[in-house]
Parts: sequence; C-alpha cells; structure tokens
Amino acid sequence: MKIKKHITALATAAALSATLPAVAQQSQHMAPETMLSLARVGASALSPDGKTVVYSVGFPSIKDNKIRTELFTISSDGSARRQITQGIAGVHGARWIQQGRRISYISSESGAPQVWTMAPDGTDRRQVTNIEGGLSDYLFSPDEKQLAYIKEIPFGKSTKEIYPDLPKATGRIVTDLMYKHWDEWVETIPHIFIAPVGGEAITGGKDILEGEPYEAPTKPFGGAEELSWSPDGKTLAYSSRKKTGMEYSLSTNTDIYLYDLASGQTRNITEGMGGYDTHPRFSPDGKRISWISMERDGYEADLKRLFVQDLKTGQKTFLTDGFEYDVDELQWAANSQSLFFLSTKHAEAQLWEIALKGRKIRQITTGMHDYTSLDVQGGKILAGRQSYIEPTDLYLVDVKTGAAKQLTAENKSTLDGLAPISVEKRWVKTTDGGNMLVWVVLPPNFDKTKKYPALLFCQGGPQSPVSQFFSYRWNMRLMAEQGYIVIAPNRHGVPSFGKAWNEQISGDYSGQNIQDYLTAVDELKKEPWVDSERLGCVGASYGGYSVFYLAGVHQKRFKAFIAHAGIFNLEMQYMTTEEMWFANWDMGGAPWEKDNAVAQRTFANSPHKLVGNWDTPILVIHGERDYRILAGQGMAAFNAAKLRGIPAELLIYPDENHWILRPQNALLWQRTFFGWLDKYLK
Repeated sequence: MKIKKHITALATAAALSATLPAVAQQSQHMAPETMLSLARVGASALSPDGKTVVYSVGFPSIKDNKIRTELFTISSDGSARRQITQGIAGVHGARWIQQGRRISYISSESGAPQVWTMAPDGTDRRQVTNIEGGLSDYLFSPDEKQLAYIKEIPFGKSTKEIYPDLPKATGRIVTDLMYKHWDEWVETIPHIFIAPVGGEAITGGKDILEGEPYEAPTKPFGGAEELSWSPDGKTLAYSSRKKTGMEYSLSTNTDIYLYDLASGQTRNITEGMGGYDTHPRFSPDGKRISWISMERDGYEADLKRLFVQDLKTGQKTFLTDGFEYDVDELQWAANSQSLFFLSTKHAEAQLWEIALKGRKIRQITTGMHDYTSLDVQGGKILAGRQSYIEPTDLYLVDVKTGAAKQLTAENKSTLDGLAPISVEKRWVKTTDGGNMLVWVVLPPNFDKTKKYPALLFCQGGPQSPVSQFFSYRWNMRLMAEQGYIVIAPNRHGVPSFGKAWNEQISGDYSGQNIQDYLTAVDELKKEPWVDSERLGCVGASYGGYSVFYLAGVHQKRFKAFIAHAGIFNLEMQYMTTEEMWFANWDMGGAPWEKDNAVAQRTFANSPHKLVGNWDTPILVIHGERDYRILAGQGMAAFNAAKLRGIPAELLIYPDENHWILRPQNALLWQRTFFGWLDKYLK
C-alpha cells in the first residue's frame, strides 16, 4: 500500500495536559552520562510478614564498562535501608526463605553461578548448590525440601564431535532451522532439574526432561517465572514448547505441564490450546492453577488471556473473557478467591485484581506511569514503578484504595538537581476515524513563545505499547533534556487500545500505522512552539523499518533520520530472521507465495524499494550479534544512502545484539545519536 500524498485534515481532541511529578526547580539538564550512571532498581521481594523488602540495585560504571549489582533491604515504611552485599560477583535472584529468617540468591562468588543463602543482614552466607557449570535460575518448593533449578545442557553435535580429528575447526554444520536465537547460536538448551535440599551442597539433580530435546523454560528470556510448585510440594508446573527444528521455528505453541515428583510422570494440561501458554501459578489452597494464554499458534503478539483450571474436575475457565488488554505478572490472593496482575490500558501499566466469583475486574491504580512488577502480602502490593520522568523505584500499594507509598529513591539527589519536565497526553484523530494517544514530552523550562526542534519517535515491536517506560537507550526525558520536543504516537498496531487496534498492523507494515506517524507530526506542527523546519525521525526494530520507509515517503517533512536495528529489505528479513512464526504472521507469508495478496503487498512495500526517493541525511545503527534483524540490513541501508549521495553515517557494534547493553557502547550510542540530530536540527 502506498502512502497517500495528501493527508486528510484532522481534528484533534482537546489536549489533556498533565505534568508528571516535578523535581526541584533547578536549571541543570540531564546529559547522557548522567542518565547512563543512574542506579537501576531491579527485582524485589516482600518478606512473609510484610515488614521488609529485599531488592537489587545495579550501579553502572562507564569507566569500568560494567554494571555492578548489590542487594539491599528496606523496611516497608521506607526506613532502615541497608546494603547487605558488597562486591559479590553476579548477585541476583534474591528471595525470602525460612519464613523470612533467611534470603536466598544466586551469585558467582565461588566461580559458576550457584544458589546461596544468607541472614537478612547479609551475614552467615552459605552455598546451597555446587552444580558443574552453574545454573541460571531456581525455585524452592513451599516446604523448602526440594529445589528446582534451570541448567543448560548440550544440544546437537558440535563439529569437533562429528570430526574429532579437526579439533581446531571453527565451522558449524547446520541441518535444520532455529540454529540461532536472539544473540546466540543454539548449542545448549535449558532443562529443569529437581534436587532434595539437605545438609550438603547440591551437586546435581534429576532432569525432569531427561532425553527430551526441548527447552524448558523457553529461550531466549524464560526463567523461574515459568515454574510453579503446588502448595504440597508434590507437583511442579512448567511451560515448554516441545518442538524442535523447523517445527519450533514456525510455532508459538507452548504448553503447561505438570510433573509429579513421586511417579516421575508429566501431564499436559493445555493440550489443544494453540498459542503461548505461560506463567503457571498454583492457587494457595492447591485447588486450581492459573496461567497466561494466547489463542492462536504463530501469533506472538496475540492477546494475553487469563485462564484458570480446576485441578479436580479439569474444567478450564477463560477468566478475562471480554477484557481487551494483556494480562501479565500473575499472583493469587492469599484466600485463593482472586488474582492480581499487571495490565497496560491506554499506554499506562497499572495493577489490577480479578475475582473468581463473577469474574469482576477491578483497576487498583491509576496515573501517568508504568507499574513493572508486583508482590502481594497482607493487603499490600510491593511494586516497581517508572515513568518517562523517573527510573524505577519501589512502591507499597494499598490493595483496596490503590494509594501508593514510595519506598526507595535510589536517584533522588541526581533527579532533584534537574529542571522539571512535563508530559502531555493528546488524543489525535487518525485518517481511518480512530483516536490515537500521542505523548508529547516537552523540554525543561519550556517556553511556549519559543520554537523547538521536534523528534518523531517510532516504536518497535511492532506490537509494543508506547507506555510510560524509562528506557536507557530510547529515553524520552533525555531527548527532551537536549532541547527537543518528543512526539511519541501510539499508532495502530500497539496494544492497550483494544484487540482491533493492535491487530491492524499484521500484514500491513506500510499502511495505516505509517499514516498515523505522519498524522501525529502534522498535528503537532500546528503548534506555534514546534519548528516545522527542524523535525527529526528516530526508531528501532520495526521503528527502524518505519524510519527507512518514511525516508522514502515523507515529502520533505524531516531534516534527519536515525534507524537502529531496522528492517531495510523485507525479503531478506523473511529469509534471515530466526523466529519464523513472527515473519509469517506479521508479513503475511513468504515472498514466493505469489497468490498470497497480503504477503505480496508486504514485500512490495519494502523500504529498500523506496531508496530512489531518499533525500535526507540518515544515521544507521546496528549490532552484529543481532540475529533477529541481521546487521546486513543496516549495512545495506547505509550503503544505499551513500551510493545515492545522501549524507549518511553507520555505527556498527561487533559485540552487541538487538539492544546496546555495555555502558561505554551505550554512551557511544547516545553521543552519536545526539551528535547527528544536533548537526541537522540545531
């Protein structure tokens, strides 16, 4: 589908302007170095008595090019903050055990990652496991007599095993699909092991998938959140996609399995359910199990639905039927009569509760922010919360009223020294008659009598909400701090605005959603404080595709483009990405399916076919360990721009994936990013 040359005049609803919590009235602005040095609050857990929180904090060092993580405790009234680790290698995964008398965690202090425990004050550290090669995650049974842990096992035969006489050969012999995933070659897969907990360090356990060539939990990000112990400790639930090779690459069909410790037998309770089934959770009374389910196989962005099964009768209940927003981060109430979860509605992630009886859904919290985690104890919810303005801190939320009390303030002194930033929420009419939420982030000390350069932010995913996230790469506040107005549309194809809005983008990458971007820009250009002669366009992944595509159809709206990890050639993307279910669903099929109208429309609108229209400077960024969208896409776009005589620059990382994670690489990214924008927009 080609972009129409004339965008229909649009009416904009009255802007709902809201200023997020302002910091002290100072004149300092945030620099990239400041943002990248902020302390990063991570996983947290509330003690069984609800009185103490244990949590992790990452401390980035640009000089040392690493992030050091430490564990802290703090009272639930916000007092008595205490650091309980100091320089322990690889510390993470802290949880309360022994009814709050000890804390378990993973660290590499003895070499490979192992499970340890310590007293709540950080003393009396004891090693629980001594597994060869280490482990990646763990979960104690409720009585703490068993430990489930996740460990990588070899997958397939290496070249050295096939040809022992070639020990120095480096080539890989590939005979099937899914030979790489995210940022690694698939040479190992995770399996779940169970071991009894005794006086001696655990050196091994029973592989509950022994002999099976399947991942459990699924790569690339699955961990102990995909496991759940029954209250009596006799059954372990887990999620797995029991497929290999090409079948694996084409399917999102994971299932929930119940492993019986006594018999060693495994039972699939979601047989016949097509898509992802994940996050199993036994109810505290042991009568039910809940999980998150997607309906359709192959559609990784399908609606996340909440299901509950009665373990005695086997009856399944679609608990959130009629609820058009994704369900995340499940936890049962102590009385087993309701569940708490996270869900994003209208680009704000909030805390919710649903009752089993009557299936009544209640939104607990509101506000211009994203809640990122939850842990419920005794009428309170421990939750991480962030926004465009502030990084994650921990809050204690009243279950009944939704009132939130801030517990941590890890970056208070830094944030207090910055000038205030305001964020506007606008609803803009789209060309198909829809209503689109557009975030507008304004620079510090904003003066409506002045004109500012503006950036259109193009979201990746493509089905990811433009919510109130605090990103350490695409940081809305940082962009505004450099004097730019940020325009961030929740265009068609993002969740949190209903099923139809989210699904519009499938098979239509270049259609309505691209028009939405132009609509948002054209609407904001009407403001006297937006300099229409200094507009930039930036984005990553599908957002990078959007940048490449808009570069060919923008009709001189923009003066600079930046594409990170973007898709430039859709046919090459289809044939080189690793998760083929994604390519099939989003693109509509294969390029050789000549009778497939959806697929042919997709490939006909590949950005590389519009290079003849490019006329604007472009910066291209890519990581060579990105196996979702190969770095050759970025190189091709850069080469095409240079061959066209268009000012272009390429920032390529040999050691980064789809993201940029190392501190010095991240700072190089930010300096290059703003250097390019400042050159052409200031």
